[in-house]
Amino acid sequence: MSDVLDRLAELLEQRKSADPQSSYVAKLYAKGTDAILKKIGEEATEAIIAAKDGDAEQIVYETADLWFHSLVMLANAGLGPQDVLRELARREGLSGLEEKASRPVE
Repeated sequence: MSDVLDRLAELLEQRKSADPQSSYVAKLYAKGTDAILKKIGEEATEAIIAAKDGDAEQIVYETADLWFHSLVMLANAGLGPQDVLRELARREGLSGLEEKASRPVE
């Protein structure tokens, strides 16, 4: 699975220098962080609605959109899926309560 994420991350990096007139992702980058975050919010809402409706096909479809736009956000911030996978690996085996307790207090 991480092969797919790695290929997508590479493509998203390439799109940073693409023409916004010919690339949806380049257009998102050109619009800036707020536009990317707005899109993530829209996709999250659509995933929630699909889950509430119990439509498995739509849940997968909308979650794919959410993941894709999250990858755009990561790339825009100079990060990639491997950064998230490392964090998930760090948390593996910890209870949610332990992990939360280990976070710095804000």
